Amino acid sequence: MGDFSRKILALCLIGLTIQSAFCSIFLPAPSPNPETDSWGGSPSPSPENGSSGTSPPPGSGIPGAPSVPGPSIPETPLAPGIPYEPSAPGPAPSAPESDLLGKIFDVTKYGAVADGKTESEVAFLSAWSAACDWNGAPTYLIPQGTFFVKPITFEGPCYNMYPLRIEIGGTLKAPSDLHAFDEPSWIIIKNLNNFSLTGNGTGILDGQGKSSWARPGCKSNNRCKQYPPIIRFQRASNATVSNITLLNSKQYHMNFLDSSNIVVSHINITAPGNSPNTDGIHISQSSNIEIISSIIGVGDDCVSIGQGSTNINVFGLRCGPGHGISVGSLGKYSREKDVTGVHVRNCTINGTTNGVRIKTWPGKHAIKAYNMTFEDIRMINVSNPIIIDQKYCPGHACESDISSVEISNIHYKNIRGTSRTVSAVKLLCSPRVPCKNIQMDDINLTYANGSTSAKSTCANIKVAHFGMQKPDPCFDSP
Repeated sequence: MGDFSRKILALCLIGLTIQSAFCSIFLPAPSPNPETDSWGGSPSPSPENGSSGTSPPPGSGIPGAPSVPGPSIPETPLAPGIPYEPSAPGPAPSAPESDLLGKIFDVTKYGAVADGKTESEVAFLSAWSAACDWNGAPTYLIPQGTFFVKPITFEGPCYNMYPLRIEIGGTLKAPSDLHAFDEPSWIIIKNLNNFSLTGNGTGILDGQGKSSWARPGCKSNNRCKQYPPIIRFQRASNATVSNITLLNSKQYHMNFLDSSNIVVSHINITAPGNSPNTDGIHISQSSNIEIISSIIGVGDDCVSIGQGSTNINVFGLRCGPGHGISVGSLGKYSREKDVTGVHVRNCTINGTTNGVRIKTWPGKHAIKAYNMTFEDIRMINVSNPIIIDQKYCPGHACESDISSVEISNIHYKNIRGTSRTVSAVKLLCSPRVPCKNIQMDDINLTYANGSTSAKSTCANIKVAHFGMQKPDPCFDSP
């Protein structure tokens, strides 16, 4: 038997369905054996015994042929064009890269109803759990529409290979009733790393705080400082927050606590100028926070930078109404930490009760506030455009009028505009720890009334450099 015939025989032995004519044509018959039938096998049964005569060769693939024992042959095709069906299914193909890289978790698919009154907490958390566990690049989506949601915490860590995206396209409304709040905030994002939150220019977080501002005692005894902020980032890191609007919080609108490496950009925060304690953004015990190209008009500080904050940058902010951009208040509590590395630049402050301010409480709690720069700032009809106030004690009977907070290395540069008060610059430092190295360059502030020149007032400044055009520089006048 030649090589070609052996190959054909091998194909037949695999058990592939090949027509008998194919094998008949290409397999030559062996030499006749006088003691056997013409196929070289055992004598064939006679026709009388029910046989048709001769049998097909063993292993030929022709129906009725006996099987031929032999070594197992792998179930793989040996020639092109021959169909191959494995005896068992192989492993499932891997998911396309596009599926791994992106998946949308829409809260409405988990039961959220955009009617502004159906409580959505359960649906929101179900979608969050699924997105947080997705091993890809999930988008947690709150689509357009109005959703009512009670206090809620979105907690990590999450287990995504790629950054988690939180997309709020609609409006979220908080309960107006303070009794609905067991948590210290309305929305909490906690223990979360490597994410983005965006409103895509349409998302709104409405704190519905109007009824709480009017509660008895809110203004008189400062009880409203205990009211819930709209959103708190707690132990959050490596994130961006952008293109979203926050309205009418019961207290702070946005709060960063124990967080780091976060960029906030193109946000809009709005509350009436007479709404108490509605700071725009409050930062404490956090580092490397940037606030960029945003608009904030509220009833308290547009931005307040509290204890334990380092490397805080505010750039391109439009502030007003409100109480301006503040460092503090500091020194009220024990165990507070230093504040350093604050840089406020290229901002416009309009119609506020203060411009750029450092405020500390009188008392014995000693920390430091140092290495800060305020530059390229435009003041429009602002009371107290530049102020250091170390006797900050609103509505309280403080035990002492002397602060223990040490302020040093503060640089004011290229600050211009109009003051609503005659004292455009007030540097009222502590006699216990006088301010050190206060520098002023290219300051030009005029009294908006125009009937008199603006003035500057200083107290307890140990070392200072004043390069001021208007008002005239002040000297230490305790």
